[in-house]
Amino acid sequence: MFAKPNAGRTTAAAEGDVVVLLIGMRINHFWAVHHWFPVFTAMPRMLRELSKDPSRGLLKHVLLTASPRTYYVVQYWESKEKLYAYASAPDMFHHQAWGVLNRKEREGKARQHVGLWHETYVVPEGSYESIYADMPAFGLAAAHGVLPVEKRGRRGADRFAHRSSGANG
Repeated sequence: MFAKPNAGRTTAAAEGDVVVLLIGMRINHFWAVHHWFPVFTAMPRMLRELSKDPSRGLLKHVLLTASPRTYYVVQYWESKEKLYAYASAPDMFHHQAWGVLNRKEREGKARQHVGLWHETYVVPEGSYESIYADMPAFGLAAAHGVLPVEKRGRRGADRFAHRSSGANG
């Protein structure tokens, strides 16, 4: 929980494409606790489920808040295929949670008390870079490992130019 910071400047050791999922909720009506609380507690349950089986593909996640109404998670995945496989797996909680939501919508019981959203990005190699100064592994570096910044270049342009040994170029 209280990770020791890496001294100096580091960068993420990511190689190849990077898959990032932003997923969250917005409480539209605070008084409708019975509508938004199950949504609020669903994500930690999914994250616990994923942490028990690393082969599902979730590398790391960061829980964040944008306001007292909006909560979200930044997730780093091994591949979009593993993300989609988890999302559609009938034995996983995500499938069950979406089934409940879809049923409520069909029955006219979803009453706009809570908003849901997600954005998924597959970022090709050469289209991301990172730098961390006196930070523990965080975000992309927590998901893919940490390198001294010199391994990828001191300037952002140098880090963007990095290609893994298996990349075409």
